[in-house]
Amino acid sequence: MDKIIRTSFSIILAWTLFSCSDEPKNFPPIDINKLQENLLEANKIATAKEAAQIDAYVKEKGLIINKTQTGLRYAVYNDVEGETIQNKQKAVVKYKVTLLDGTECYSTKDGVEEFTVGKDYVESGLHEGVRFMSLGDKAIIIIPSHLAHGLAGDLKKVPFRSTIVYDIELVGIK
Repeated sequence: MDKIIRTSFSIILAWTLFSCSDEPKNFPPIDINKLQENLLEANKIATAKEAAQIDAYVKEKGLIINKTQTGLRYAVYNDVEGETIQNKQKAVVKYKVTLLDGTECYSTKDGVEEFTVGKDYVESGLHEGVRFMSLGDKAIIIIPSHLAHGLAGDLKKVPFRSTIVYDIELVGIK
């Protein structure tokens, strides 16, 4: 057995020594236009797949939704008459954030959170979605990854390129 180990080590050492070379490797030139085309195509495919997953979620839940030009979907299920919240106003909200598979990521539980619409560091899709709400409204806001946490996720509970779903109530406007 010891002989096998020594022989294996000798082969690996020889391979390592002789496979190294000072000669530069000749790599083919990168065609930037082709690379951009490939990245655009990959992004279109990923976006279409995500849209299909969102559509399946909406159908499964039986939601009647509105869709914006950005791809955000929302459904106000407790619509209270009143003026909608505006940019630079502070939204006081209760919410539960889940993934499309139902995994809960975040929740205000018994508390509330505040953010300034159009200014604070929350998902851009949340800024957009809450603008369709008035005081007392409850809504489902489905935020595609490009309006949520993007390619990387939030590096905590939201995985990379994930759609998130807010079940949200606007409890105050300041």
